[in-house]
Amino acid sequence: MRGGAVFVAGATGYVGGRLVPLLLSRGYAVRAGVRSPRKLAARPWSSHPSLTALPADVADKASLVAAMRGCAAAYYLVHSMGAGGDFAQADRAAARNMAEAAAEAGVSRIIYLSGLGDDAPGLSEHLRSRSEVGRILSEGPVPATVLRAAVILGSGSASFEIIRNLVERLPLMITPRWVRTRCQPIAVSNVLGYLVGCLENPATSGLTLDIGGPDVLTYAELFRTYARAAHIRAPLIIPVPFLTTALSASWVNLITPVPAHLIQPLIEGLKNEVVCHDKRILDLVPQQLLSCRDAIAQALSEVSQGPAPSCCFDAGQACAPSFLAERAGCPAEWTKAGDAPFAGGALFTADYAVTLDAAPAQVWEAVTRIGGDTGWYAGDLLWRVRGLVDKLVGGPGHMRGRRDPVRLGPGDALDFWRVLDAAPEQRLLLLAEMKVPGAATLELRLEPADQGTRLSLLTSFHPRGLLGLVYWWSMYPAHGLLFPAMLRNVARAAHARVTVGPVKLAPKAARP
Repeated sequence: MRGGAVFVAGATGYVGGRLVPLLLSRGYAVRAGVRSPRKLAARPWSSHPSLTALPADVADKASLVAAMRGCAAAYYLVHSMGAGGDFAQADRAAARNMAEAAAEAGVSRIIYLSGLGDDAPGLSEHLRSRSEVGRILSEGPVPATVLRAAVILGSGSASFEIIRNLVERLPLMITPRWVRTRCQPIAVSNVLGYLVGCLENPATSGLTLDIGGPDVLTYAELFRTYARAAHIRAPLIIPVPFLTTALSASWVNLITPVPAHLIQPLIEGLKNEVVCHDKRILDLVPQQLLSCRDAIAQALSEVSQGPAPSCCFDAGQACAPSFLAERAGCPAEWTKAGDAPFAGGALFTADYAVTLDAAPAQVWEAVTRIGGDTGWYAGDLLWRVRGLVDKLVGGPGHMRGRRDPVRLGPGDALDFWRVLDAAPEQRLLLLAEMKVPGAATLELRLEPADQGTRLSLLTSFHPRGLLGLVYWWSMYPAHGLLFPAMLRNVARAAHARVTVGPVKLAPKAARP
């Protein structure tokens, strides 16, 4: 066991979800700071004896101090693009918390993964924020190593998913002029090599270092490189001067499953050239760098082998607003710290149940296959239309699917839902992440019955204002057709006979 534990803030994110198992495999004791410990429990490496999961939120300095106390070094792999509102302000406050908490906890080093780009007036807000976070950490009392990367190529990364979906779906691409901007992509495996290498080389302490792969190319050339690596026809790319970044982001949002809140700042950053000028990292942490084509081929190989080790869709809290968690029977630690501003009004429900002549284990197998390629057991066309509407208004839409075709765990994205709980043979609880005028959960609950299983489909909706009420009552007739059909088709998928139902359950009293 190497000396001194290593703290990782952002352990369930795209890079953190790959860094933690790598550190564990190299003999480090790791403390993973996460807002939702149950979300970490779904990872295959969560039971490693050298891993400790601790509740920590970068917005709460005290929680960071408690989680980092006794650690020799800390990784900061957090950014707030998905949080909504002023992400630059949120990142600024979180970075100050991290710098101060690391000092109070006695941490000797911080390692931060930032974005590449010259700090000039034309720098995008996203890249400027990443640069500012690096500056705040570097000016803090604990020495910080700042690694600046451009496009990260790896299965499940936001950049890779955008490239993959655009090139594979569009034979013709009408693009803004940013398609001629130069960039220096880097394979995610090389990013991880640099992150661990900096930890193991004290000479990197206090330095800001550019990291990139061996190739410098335009985004148009990167699209063509993907096509060659994937053995498909390259799209015809036509740059035009009148497409704005906002229009580009809207179009990319419709074509790819990447969330709109990630697409907008990423597209804005494409106007900035992101090329390494500082080459010191090549001597400080030598490693074999993958070319763009090899990095893409490696990512495609991961995709073909099964679920990606981590994914940009992983971002999201496995927590419910307390007014919905009470209805769903969630413990207090599963709830968000602050409710939505419309909390306190009525809570509407639409509940149905069937009794099946099958054991809970048999029914559970069918329940956990819901969503993704399996579909929702009824009204799949309606679900897809709903997903398209959601994409049009900036929601996650229906295209992101699910990480694994069989297993589900807390925190997993499931089409436009987020898994809150997946208790085997007991229940699957989902929180809606689609754009709705309110907040909603959907639960499939299994309970032993006489010589079989009682399967209940329970929905909760907390409306926001008049629009929320209109939305609920306009959808209510469809619920009466869709939900019983879902239960019957789950039974059919489980090869179970329905002995009772489907029946509509008595409505729960609306909360005053």
